[in-house]
Amino acid sequence: MATKRDYYEVLGVSKSASNDEIKAAYRKLAKKYHPDLNKEPDAEEKFKEVQEAYDVLSNAQKKAQYDQFGHAAFEQGAGGFSGGFNGFGDFQDVDLGDIFGSFFGGGRRSSRRTGPTRGNDRSASISIKFMEAINGKTIEFPITYDEPCTKCGGTGANSSSDIETCSHCNGTGSVRTRQQTIFGTMETNTTCPHCNGTGKIIKNKCTSCDGKGYNRVKRNVEVKIPAGINNGQQIRVAGKGERGSNGGPNGDLFIEVRVERDSRFERDGNDIHTILEVPMVEAALGCTVEIETVYGPVEMTIKEGTQSGQILKLRGKGVKDLRGNGQGDHLVHIKVITPTKLTNEQKTLLERFVELEGKKPNRTENLFEKIKRKLKN
Repeated sequence: MATKRDYYEVLGVSKSASNDEIKAAYRKLAKKYHPDLNKEPDAEEKFKEVQEAYDVLSNAQKKAQYDQFGHAAFEQGAGGFSGGFNGFGDFQDVDLGDIFGSFFGGGRRSSRRTGPTRGNDRSASISIKFMEAINGKTIEFPITYDEPCTKCGGTGANSSSDIETCSHCNGTGSVRTRQQTIFGTMETNTTCPHCNGTGKIIKNKCTSCDGKGYNRVKRNVEVKIPAGINNGQQIRVAGKGERGSNGGPNGDLFIEVRVERDSRFERDGNDIHTILEVPMVEAALGCTVEIETVYGPVEMTIKEGTQSGQILKLRGKGVKDLRGNGQGDHLVHIKVITPTKLTNEQKTLLERFVELEGKKPNRTENLFEKIKRKLKN
């Protein structure tokens, strides 16, 4: 049996890693090794290894047990015993009466049934265009998952009469074993090998799923991307995660949305930002311009005397809030453009403008103008 790797090593984090760091490492590796995305032969095994490590390290109680006892904390039949006898360690979460009673042949018997367990969640990602995130979109997302068998309803049996209570564990899903120790007789619970912990025995298996209770299917799932979704946000698709056990439901699928950039618009929260270049004369005199928004063209008035760097606001022309709390704004950043080439007539008019302000024109002459002035003299 192969030795299990250290869970911290599997996720590539330190023992002092925060919950956010553990989650980030898990999501990165889950995407890398997911069988739907990675076709390498060992991808599925690595994916399961990553999932197992995350299940323990993301749970504060399990993490504490693992830090103290390692993998032995979760071995079948170990309970709290394997770690507790390392120098009589921390017994704060263990029923001492039950443990020591078991050593001497007493103690309470557990009749706990192995119940349905929900499957783990899965993650995936998609890339959409900027305007698709603004307006929303419905896509067909391909996914492979385990679907409960429609013929047997997930029981794995050909009919209800083919399901019997396991006689070896009396339907509890576990059996008690005894072992003689120096302290007396020690009893431990292990998964029933006859029913694999289900508490049920199937006489005739379902012919559709061969008794598994599920079928591996590949389907296109309709996913609705809501208007206003932002880069990095997730969409939950219920029941399309890993399958549950003992009749438990599937986990969920979480799809992370990656939004492509747009050369025209910049998004900040629910606000949209654009840059508008305005010629110097139009900025001085005022004008009406057409602004391209994420919802189409809109007319906007540029007041006379508008300066470069000013920000004009188009209210309600930003992104719709996902929670329905209104809508953002469209912010227009003004950039006044000074002409780089002027005709002589334009220069004369500008000089006259300076004179009307009571000032004397003081502009740099080009080479042709300097020669012309010298010839006149």
